[in-house]
Amino acid sequence: MKEEIKDFSSLKLNSWLLAQCESMGLKKPTPIQQNCIPRILMGEDCIGCAKTGSGKTLAFALPILQKLCEDPYGIFALVLTPTRELAFQIADQFAAIGKAINLKKCVIVGGMDMMVQGLELSKRPHIVVATPGRLADHLDSCDTFSLQKIKFLVLDEADRLLGGHFDEQLKKIFSALPKQKQVLLFSATMTDALDKVKQIASDKVFLWEEKDDGGIATVRELDQRYVLCPKDVLDSYLVEVIRTFRATNKNGSIMIFTDTCKHCQLLSMTLNDVGFTNVALHAMIKQKERLAALNRFKSDHVQILIATDVAARGLDIPTVELVINHVIPNVPKEYIHRVGRTARAGRNGMAISLITPHDIKLLHAIEDTVGTKLTEYKVDDKKIVTILTQISVAKREAEIRLDETDFYEKKMINKRKKLILEGYESDETQELDNINDIREKRKKRKERKKKS
Repeated sequence: MKEEIKDFSSLKLNSWLLAQCESMGLKKPTPIQQNCIPRILMGEDCIGCAKTGSGKTLAFALPILQKLCEDPYGIFALVLTPTRELAFQIADQFAAIGKAINLKKCVIVGGMDMMVQGLELSKRPHIVVATPGRLADHLDSCDTFSLQKIKFLVLDEADRLLGGHFDEQLKKIFSALPKQKQVLLFSATMTDALDKVKQIASDKVFLWEEKDDGGIATVRELDQRYVLCPKDVLDSYLVEVIRTFRATNKNGSIMIFTDTCKHCQLLSMTLNDVGFTNVALHAMIKQKERLAALNRFKSDHVQILIATDVAARGLDIPTVELVINHVIPNVPKEYIHRVGRTARAGRNGMAISLITPHDIKLLHAIEDTVGTKLTEYKVDDKKIVTILTQISVAKREAEIRLDETDFYEKKMINKRKKLILEGYESDETQELDNINDIREKRKKRKERKKKS
C-alpha cells in the first residue's frame, strides 16, 4: 500500500512555494497534485484526469513556477484553455502563487483590445494564458513576440480543446512552438481525446486518471436530483425549484445553465422581473460585462448566475451550493462539467435537472455515464399553478424588450465576421445582409406598441 503524502513539503517543492500554499490555506495536496507534481518536476509530459474541484490548476501551476524560478525568462509557459473566464481564473491563480517572485503574466482572449494585448506580449511575460482563437490571431497579425523558447505547454480542459472546434487555431499555435517542451494536459473528462494527445506529446507520457467510487464520475458530496415537468412550463418549475431551495438555504449561490445565448438572456430578464436578482453570462455579452457579472457573483453581491456552457468548465466559485440544469445538455460529459461547479474541494452541493418527457433517454444516458441514479426533487405543483400566469407574462414582456435591443443584430454581425474569416462570401453571407431590414421591423414594432 502506497504511503499517503501528508503535506506539500513531501512533493519536494521550494520553501517559498510551501509558504505561498500555507498563506492560501492549502494544507494537503489532492491526489492529482500528489501524483502529477513530482513527475512534472522530473521533466515528464503528463496527462491528468480527475473530477471537477480536485485541484488540477495547482497540479501544473506549482511545478511550472518552481522550474521558472530556477531559470527565469519570458515567455516561459503557455496555458491554453477553451473559455475566456477560465483563462482569467487560471491567470489569477498563477498571480496569487507567483507573487513572491514578481511573476509577470498576461491573458490573451477575445473581446479585449488586441493592441493592448500585443503590447503585453512584447514585454515577454513569464506566463501566457490564452484562448486558441485570439492567440492564433496574434500569431497572424504581429511579430513582436515569440513562443519559440517556451518550456511548458499546458492544455487545460484538454478534451474540449482537442474535440475538433479549435483544430485550425491549434495547428497554427503548435507550429510556432519549439519541439523540445513539456506538454501537460488536464481535464475532468479526458478519454475521447487521448488519441489526439499522441500527436503533440512525447512517446513517454505519464498518465494519471482518478479511479474510485466504483466508476462514479461525480464527487460523493454532490446530491443529484431531477424534476419531471411539461416542456411549456419549464420556467415556472424553475422558479418553484429556486423558491423551494431558498426555503431551507437562504444564502447559498445558485448557477442556472441553459442552452443558448437567447434563452440565457430571456431567462435572466424574466427572473429579474419576478424578483430573483441575477446576472447573465453568455457569448453575446461584451467581455468586460461578462467579467463584471462574474465578479458580482463571485463576491456574493448577486447570488444567482444564469449561463450557457461558457461557464460550465473549470470555474471555481466556492459559494455555489446549487446547480440547476434549466435545459439538460445533449452530451452527458457536459452534464459532468456543469454540475462540477458545486460540491468542490470536499464541500457539499446539489444539482437539479429539469426533465421533460422528451428528455428521459438523456437522463438515462447521464445516469449511465456518471454511474449513479438521480433522485426526484419534490416541488409543490399547486404553487406552480399560482405563478404560471405571472411567469408567462414576464417572459413575453422580456421577449418584447429583447426584440427592441440590438441583441439579434450583434449576433448576425458576429456570424458574418466568422464566415468572412473562414473564407466565405457572396451567397453564403447574403442572408446576413438584412441588418437594415431588422432595424426597420424593430422600428415599426416600437411604433405599433406606442399606438396600442
